Formats: sequence, C-alpha cells, structure tokens
Amino acid sequence: DARLIRAMLEELGLTAFVKTSGGKGLHIVTPLARRHTWDVAKGFAEAVAKHMASVFPDRFTATMGPKHRVGKCFIDYLRNYRGATTVCAYAARAREGMAVSMPVRWEALSDLPGADAWNVRNAVKRLNALKQDPWADYDKAAQQRVTKAMLDRLKQ
Repeated sequence: DARLIRAMLEELGLTAFVKTSGGKGLHIVTPLARRHTWDVAKGFAEAVAKHMASVFPDRFTATMGPKHRVGKCFIDYLRNYRGATTVCAYAARAREGMAVSMPVRWEALSDLPGADAWNVRNAVKRLNALKQDPWADYDKAAQQRVTKAMLDRLKQ
C-alpha cells in the first residue's frame, strides 16, 4: 500500500521516502521547501489521503478511528500541522522492546518483517550493514514544492 502512495506522489513529480514507525506502520515522508506554510503542508497531506481513499476505498481510509481502519490502511494526514509530533528517524519508541523508527529503501519493503523490526539492540548492527543511506537524496528532495496544479489533480 505504501508503494501505491509513492507511485501517486511520483506521478505528481514528488520524491518520497519511507521509514518504519517503530510501531505498527510505515511513515511516508515527502520533504518540501520551507516556503510552504503549515496550512499548505497539512492541506496537501489531507488531499493525498482523501485522494487515495477515494481511488482505493477498499485499501485506504482517511478517517480516524478503529472502526474505519478494519482491513484498510489509515493515512494519518493529521500529523502535518504545527505542533503535531511523530517519531523521528532513528528514534527509539518508549514502548516494550524499544523499537526504533528506521529509514528503509523502497526496494527493501518486500523483505521487511514489520514496522518494529529494529530495536535498541539490533539497530546499530543494521546501520553498520547498510551499503548506502536509504535517504541519501533527502536533502536534494527538500527543495520540492507543492503546486496548485498538484492540488487540482488530487481533487479530480
């Protein structure tokens, strides 16, 4: 399901990155130029979530609450407003097992055992085994901009 969101973002001309949450899911990160306001960022995330839920209603929901998630992936666009928090990459979760939120390559998703695959005991070993930073192009992508044309396409 994360790959579908990535494909849609690429269709809009945006580069996206993925990381484990250290919990149950994945976080898709699309860095944007700092010129956007918080309202624009949240509005774009909401448009993406609602678009995916309307195109793939059997796979995605943009509505919060457990009863809306049954058998579906909840796209949590509500984490995109000023003051909202989410676990950052490489951070350990304050939960049993101390799972670590870990950036991964898109190609590695098929082999990912779960969003809590790494923890404080095995995260460093995983990092040392990497041949390349999964987010090596992040800084370059951080100049991306949301355009009115992108928003219009999502609302079609």
